[in-house]
Amino acid sequence: MLKRLMGNMKDIWDVFAAEVRRVFSDKTTVVIFFLATAVYPPLYYYIYHPEMLTEMPVAVVDLSQGTASKRFAHKLDATPEVEVAYRCASLADAEELLRRHEVKSIFLMPKDYDYRVAHNETATVTVVTDISSFIYYKNALMGGSNVLIDEMQTTQLEHQAAEGVTGEQAETTVQPVGYDDVKLYNPGGGYASYFIPALLMLVVHQTLFFGICVLCGDANENRKALRLIPPHLRGRSVYRVTAGRALCFMLIYFPITLLDLWLIPHWFGMPQLGRPSDVMMLVLPYVIAITCFAMTMGNLFARERLSMLLCCLFFSVILFFLSGVVWPQSNMPRFWLVFSYLFPSTPGIQGFVRISSMGATLAQVRGEYLALWVQAGVYFVTACLSLRFIKRYRIS
Repeated sequence: MLKRLMGNMKDIWDVFAAEVRRVFSDKTTVVIFFLATAVYPPLYYYIYHPEMLTEMPVAVVDLSQGTASKRFAHKLDATPEVEVAYRCASLADAEELLRRHEVKSIFLMPKDYDYRVAHNETATVTVVTDISSFIYYKNALMGGSNVLIDEMQTTQLEHQAAEGVTGEQAETTVQPVGYDDVKLYNPGGGYASYFIPALLMLVVHQTLFFGICVLCGDANENRKALRLIPPHLRGRSVYRVTAGRALCFMLIYFPITLLDLWLIPHWFGMPQLGRPSDVMMLVLPYVIAITCFAMTMGNLFARERLSMLLCCLFFSVILFFLSGVVWPQSNMPRFWLVFSYLFPSTPGIQGFVRISSMGATLAQVRGEYLALWVQAGVYFVTACLSLRFIKRYRIS
């Protein structure tokens, strides 16, 4: 029994050593595994750092020229999100500034603005925004919304005073229930804090998937020179071959993943509320599941080196939407929710975002953690079956 076990371990080691040599002798794989994963995370952090935009220049078109409209413009200028850089006499002048990118938004108050406010009618403020960046839209919306809420309370207090109700009684009438606005997990509303953690997990998923598929495609290009199974192991169990290859990719990518998900965010000062040990425990089944999933797909469908490139690019956006970060999983149709869990990225992103951004423990992401281990086990079996298919039908 011991001799057989040692023989199996030697076979796994032989496959592991052969796969390591293949990885480091393939320039494309080296670029994908090491250069891409070293460049993408700092690049994304650099682009979105600092992650908040303040004092965004806007133009105000005040056609009313009344007390209420001027007060609105003054409050708008006082918000941290926007700065009233221009006060234009017409919408055409403001649109010209927007075309020249001197302002990012336009706030238009119509001629009847003050009249409607004075007569307790609904007044309209039109906002025209440059949507070349989501942050421009967000700043204009947040700044304008905060001013509108404050203006509604001010206008109601003025009407209460006109009716003879003042002081605490008027404030209670306007706002009967007091509240504090507390934004959980992302109090500053930073775009990078929301966007980057999920994106990094997807970068790990797609680079590892594509790198393994490149190696599988390279081995499948010439059926007579197939190198997925070393010659001296082609008559033996495919489980040892799969285990040896998976061990190679796991040992290479596990430290790379920790570097991308923990050390680089720490260098850029991004919020990390979870414990490093929980991140490591989540990353382990995540890398194994991606590895086995990629080997399955590569064995079956990667007929050439770059044959899976278009598939990888096409599914990147889809996987990001299916992760539940862009659109909540509770609002997804059941089919797409089940379909999303065919990919390790879905439970991986969900678990990592909760740990890093919300301070969850591994026990609190137990569902995602167990899902990754189930995927790792299932895809290990499918990787073995796909390798057996190659062994039986493609090796001549």
